[in-house]
Amino acid sequence: MRKGLISVCLTTLALSATAPVFAEPTQADIDRGKELAFSRKDGNCLACHKMDDGKLTGNIGPELVDMKTRYPDREILFKRIWDETQFNPMTVMPPFGRHMILSEEEINRVIDYLYTL
Repeated sequence: MRKGLISVCLTTLALSATAPVFAEPTQADIDRGKELAFSRKDGNCLACHKMDDGKLTGNIGPELVDMKTRYPDREILFKRIWDETQFNPMTVMPPFGRHMILSEEEINRVIDYLYTL
């Protein structure tokens, strides 16, 4: 009995250590991501980045183009948006997740949109 329980625990641990699987985003997910990215209240990505058909874009950060090629590992892009200071302590980019500016779900919607660029 104990051996079976250990096996189940190890299997559960191994499964939880694997990378998350992301479902294909719907058009609604992508539209919500664009809305968040363009919102001057929420994501406010346009304050620093030129992207897509955004108006009054900033030039502090890099242009957001070809994002799926630049960040083929979605988790890395998520971590950068969550808290860019992990990668660059001198960044001016707000730690959107760590400071609870955007939720995990909202960051994922922004990424859904960015992956269309």
